[in-house]
Amino acid sequence: MSYMSTLATEGSGWFLALILILALWELVWKGIALWKAARNEQKYWFIAMLIINSLGILPILYIFVFQKGRKGI
Repeated sequence: MSYMSTLATEGSGWFLALILILALWELVWKGIALWKAARNEQKYWFIAMLIINSLGILPILYIFVFQKGRKGI
């Protein structure tokens, strides 16, 4: 039996959970940041965050560092 098939059958539960947690993390931060960028009429930030998947790093930077009139979340 190959390593990949063993990983798929024995370790897929934790891997699937990790992927779902990371996807939810990204969705929350990206949603907040996209909403703020749209309200601030910052179309270049909106496009960048819409295209680039960064596990929430780019949206978090936008919210706390680069947002106009920084007010946090």
